Amino acid sequence: MSTPGQATTATTDAAPTTVSAAPAPAPTAGDATPSPARPTARHHAHAAIGPRSWIPVAASILAIAWGGNEFTPLLVLYRDVGHFAPVVVDGLLAAYVLGIVPALLLGGPLSDIFGRRPMLLPAAPLSFIGSALLAVGADSPAVIAVGRVFCGLALGLVMAIGTAWIKELSDRAGAGPAAGARRASLALTGGFLLGAGVAAALAQWAPFPARSTYVLHMFLTLVTGIWLTTAPETRPRPTTRPTARQLLGRLKVPGAAHLRFLRVVMPVAPWVFGAAGTAYAILPALLTTRAGQYPIAFSGLMTVVTLGFGVGIQSSGKRIDTRRSARASALAIGIIAVGVTLAALAAWQVSLVLGFVAAAVLGCGYGLALVAGLSEVQRIAGPDDLAGLTAAYYSVAYLGFFIPMILAALSSVVSYPVMFTVGAVIAILTLIEVVTAWQAHLPGASQEGIAPRRPRA
Repeated sequence: MSTPGQATTATTDAAPTTVSAAPAPAPTAGDATPSPARPTARHHAHAAIGPRSWIPVAASILAIAWGGNEFTPLLVLYRDVGHFAPVVVDGLLAAYVLGIVPALLLGGPLSDIFGRRPMLLPAAPLSFIGSALLAVGADSPAVIAVGRVFCGLALGLVMAIGTAWIKELSDRAGAGPAAGARRASLALTGGFLLGAGVAAALAQWAPFPARSTYVLHMFLTLVTGIWLTTAPETRPRPTTRPTARQLLGRLKVPGAAHLRFLRVVMPVAPWVFGAAGTAYAILPALLTTRAGQYPIAFSGLMTVVTLGFGVGIQSSGKRIDTRRSARASALAIGIIAVGVTLAALAAWQVSLVLGFVAAAVLGCGYGLALVAGLSEVQRIAGPDDLAGLTAAYYSVAYLGFFIPMILAALSSVVSYPVMFTVGAVIAILTLIEVVTAWQAHLPGASQEGIAPRRPRA
């Protein structure tokens, strides 16, 4: 997929020594805002985009994802020690979606206009404030909810903008076409994993269990927020100030109406975090009676298992994903269907062994679905709506975080094994839809040497 200015930089990426016979002048402040509206090869050469330029952005994604998921293993703490009702606890888990979605839908498209760095730099301060509120308001659901919204705002920014930024930096450094999606997905999942694992250990064995993890995270946001300022910009600022009408127009994401997005990406997207939430929010609560004296550590371990398998399968995602079909998306939703079935059995038998197996399978489904969705998005998106379409994808994906709260509300009338069974049936129906659209509406099929399907008479 092309990125802004890619046509002028293809030679630069392939053979950087042939850009110019004359030595390039030292970068200046003016280089960040060239006079042309679109970036040029000269601008890219001065940006000094190297093979490791994406790492500061990935570090910021990891740190802020850490803050987004450090709350998860503490659900048991808030439920048992804080005596919050289960539906309140699951509601607090989902509260940061209220921050994620607007940050995604606004931050992504606006970064396509004003640049990646200025729109992403506020993420670290927002995440810092969120953790500070969580640390001081451990006894107040209202304060926790506000802190979660701040964490969500930060996470929404890094997911939409950071993912697009890593993609552009990877492409311009000559990495493979799937490298950007894989690196961003690994940074996000790695942050979720580390945040949950460290939080569970600190909450179970460290002093001040409801506060220590948040203090550690505040330090991480400071370090990675400063490091982020060293990442090269890939989207120059506009030479003229956009009007309000132009800004509203740019908030529209044309790729969201692409039939491939509607038929393959959208049906699978809610299952990404729906699978993860089932594994590390619902199952630990159902099986906590079997965890003995270490319920928080058990919850953290379930999260680590889920996300650990998610990271593992993402590392193999480049061999599974293909632009020629919906193979990765179909396999992901098939794995999720198996995982939800195992979750039903674990809940029915109250079995720790089945619970861990279900978490591992759901983690594989989550990880593959995430990287498959991002890969599809990056193939569909045009050069000027990559962050916007990524934001739209994540917004749909994060709706899955409301599933634990919905199931908690329904649990008084329907048992969890029954609800999981219904979920497995819905997952199978989703699989049928994805397989039906296996090779339909492939973006750029003719340019990639793929024979497009003939329309039916």
